[in-house]
Amino acid sequence: MENPEFQEKEGLPRRVILAGLEIPFWDLVWFMVKFALASIPAMLILYLFFLAIGMLFAGCGNLVMPGSMP
Repeated sequence: MENPEFQEKEGLPRRVILAGLEIPFWDLVWFMVKFALASIPAMLILYLFFLAIGMLFAGCGNLVMPGSMP
């Protein structure tokens, strides 16, 4: 039988205490390598997104002040 102190109460968030986390060194290194490799396409997508936004604003600025851009 569960201890009533640890039973989840209706509508209240459950409290969790993390006492320790053991991750082997090479697993952590491999995770960081995968994270770094996955960030390359993500940065490319963000670059293209902001490039498109910049081109949109530059085009709108050219409509307002024609000839202001080379």
